[in-house]
Amino acid sequence: MGMPVRIDDSLYEQAKTEAQIERRTIAGQIEFWAMVGRAALDNPDLPVTFVADSLASLSEPRDDLTPFVPRSKAN
Repeated sequence: MGMPVRIDDSLYEQAKTEAQIERRTIAGQIEFWAMVGRAALDNPDLPVTFVADSLASLSEPRDDLTPFVPRSKAN
């Protein structure tokens, strides 16, 4: 369920710009930033860029993936 929230105009404009680049909705961009911030606070030893990239990878399609097979099990 969505909930209307008031945010600063400059934050809205930043989210709008970034959402277009990342092909997300404005609400989706703000939700992504919130998830990154929350995960970064929960994992202060990890770089924020690693956290953001890891979360972004979760939304990528999984249809064309090749499973990882360790070399020790490939033979």
